[in-house]
Amino acid sequence: MTSVLITGASRGIGRAIAIELAARGHRVVATARRPEDLEDLPVDQRLRLDVTDQKSVDEALLAAGEIDVLVSNAGATIRASLENVPISEVEGLFQLNTFGPLRVAQGVLPAMRERGAGRLIFVSSIQGRLVVPIIGPYAASKWAMEAFAETLAVEAGHFGIKVTILQPSTVSSGGAERAKSYFTDNDPYTPLFKQFAPLRGTSIFEPITPEEVATALADTLEQSDPPLRLPVGAPARTALENRKAAPEDAPFVPLTLDW
Repeated sequence: MTSVLITGASRGIGRAIAIELAARGHRVVATARRPEDLEDLPVDQRLRLDVTDQKSVDEALLAAGEIDVLVSNAGATIRASLENVPISEVEGLFQLNTFGPLRVAQGVLPAMRERGAGRLIFVSSIQGRLVVPIIGPYAASKWAMEAFAETLAVEAGHFGIKVTILQPSTVSSGGAERAKSYFTDNDPYTPLFKQFAPLRGTSIFEPITPEEVATALADTLEQSDPPLRLPVGAPARTALENRKAAPEDAPFVPLTLDW
């Protein structure tokens, strides 16, 4: 039986992952900043863990015991142009989405390295490889997280530790609806935001469910030789294939806007 610790398990993708892995017979340690939100999950342990707080991370890992798999899922997003976004909000996003996963990984790596085995699974996004207007701070935090994850795959791979980065496109987890928005009165970027919003209904940004992400993660966990990066769902595969095919040396052409 594999012991799996999940961050951000109170709702959305993290909750779906906890349910799916528990159903497959894994020992699941579900964590969140508010452990009372975990009470109805069918898991082995429910712990308070704030990935932005070192003391909280240390206490949770001590209580969790031996962990075979870390699923770094806790995260958030915001909506703002880079011209107007408060720098403090960008810093907060990096603390949660980028430094948080590294902080927890540092906590579990020594024991995994000593055992010569372990898995680190990072829930990223297609925005870990491309950018979307008005969601730039989120993309930047995921690009940086993926750099940490890929480096860990190289460094820790020598000790039998395997790394996988999940890259879904839009997920119907409620994260976008909960996102803070930083648009000023008569904001010059509002038309760009409004023109981009309808794209959420197109094929590339058609939402998949948290359960689909959970199934992909659980299936990957059962592979002895998992991929480093795993696009989740047809929309993600299409978007990332298009991004990869785009020539890097071509002149950049901004979106055409109906102002």
